Amino acid sequence: MQEKSVLHFKKSNGVIMESALTVKGQMTIPKAIREHLHLRPGDKVKFFVHPDGTVVLLPKLPASALRGIVKTTKRATLEEMDEAIAVGATAGYRRSRRR
Repeated sequence: MQEKSVLHFKKSNGVIMESALTVKGQMTIPKAIREHLHLRPGDKVKFFVHPDGTVVLLPKLPASALRGIVKTTKRATLEEMDEAIAVGATAGYRRSRRR
């Protein structure tokens, strides 16, 4: 029988929570962590492994979560957007030399 691995979660208030990893590689994220990250069934999470070996779990946010992140009063026309895209696409473009 394979030994179970245990993942420890630590909150800033010092409370340690743990969850056992199943043989299938699945685990339950403790309720306090799910609530803290506002996770719902079907949500996706990202894992980041730092050089020191620590792992960070963050919710994967949909693009719609970025709506309203930049405040502006100026509205751009489609023509202005097309021009900005063209300038951005060609910025830094260097034609390769033929040999």
